[in-house]
Amino acid sequence: MSPTELRLQARLDRGDFSLDIDLRLPGQGVTVLFGPSGSGKTTCLRVLAGLEPKAQARVEVGGEVWQDSAQRRFLPTHRRPLGYVFQEASLFDHLTVQANLRYGFDRTPATQRRHAWDHGLALLGIEHLLQRRPHELSGGERQRVAIARALANSPRVLLMDEPLAALDATRKGDILPWLEQLHEALDIPVLYVTHSLDEALRLGDQLVLLQAGRVQAQGPVAELLARSDLPLAHGDGASALVAAEVAASDEPGMDRLRFEGGALWLPRARQEPPAVGRRVRVRVQARDVTLSLVPPEQSSVVNVLPATVTDLSPDGPAQVLVGLQVGEAPGTRLLSRITQASAARLGIRPGRAVWAQIKGVAMVR
Repeated sequence: MSPTELRLQARLDRGDFSLDIDLRLPGQGVTVLFGPSGSGKTTCLRVLAGLEPKAQARVEVGGEVWQDSAQRRFLPTHRRPLGYVFQEASLFDHLTVQANLRYGFDRTPATQRRHAWDHGLALLGIEHLLQRRPHELSGGERQRVAIARALANSPRVLLMDEPLAALDATRKGDILPWLEQLHEALDIPVLYVTHSLDEALRLGDQLVLLQAGRVQAQGPVAELLARSDLPLAHGDGASALVAAEVAASDEPGMDRLRFEGGALWLPRARQEPPAVGRRVRVRVQARDVTLSLVPPEQSSVVNVLPATVTDLSPDGPAQVLVGLQVGEAPGTRLLSRITQASAARLGIRPGRAVWAQIKGVAMVR
């Protein structure tokens, strides 16, 4: 394996639940563990952290073996250089924010320190909170401090177990932009557990789908999201994720996003336009994509792209999910949900050239 990879191989039987996984994850970026409750997401983090000593496991981070049950090697939790962020921010209430940050830093051997204790201050925007105590913070501020404290330990890997689950929608909206910055600013792997698809799309680079303690699929978020053989591509939330770049726009109030298959136009959500060249992610929901055999004229739909049908699959009563390729191979994959009657009337089949009319586009990052 690559010396920068993270390896997590584990088997664990506990009552009516069993975990059996073998993961090789990138040594940088955010990997989202996604699945329903009871699928084994948190158990994966606990094995990696050394909190499941009965697991038959091999844990290797950046070429360093933390656990190898076959060789009877087990590094206890307090000797594993990791940061762990829980649903509830577990801060010391009697200490100030600064003292909370220094707590883990001062207990990290000097030879293992990769950053100063205040490494996460600017990254998480908490410089002004240093002299406050946890009871004086909002829920979102507490969670940002908890993340900064985890980073103060100079971890080799950061584990985040549904860090937004205890926050209301407003507080989630406050903290998500800060979490996005972790994606680009950290040079360590981040394992992020969630059952929120919106969080997965906004934060994740890699996605691991778990079901009943087994890995259902693993790969780049955009790739797994649009695979019609996986459950993510079905139901009301079926979507495609498009990697794009902000391009110059001469349309007032509209932003132009250039991607591999062409360009998309979005109504500007803020007064200030995004910087040209900025990389963004765009979510296109299958229910917002309709199909035409001819270029539509005099239509209110702004985003119309030539596409080629790649596959079809049943999707609930009387509906079909159509996979589309936009642009040259491998191009960009979109999904469209239409009725079976419409598919038959239009002669929709693999290889058919169509026009994809996209009624709604959302920038997720």
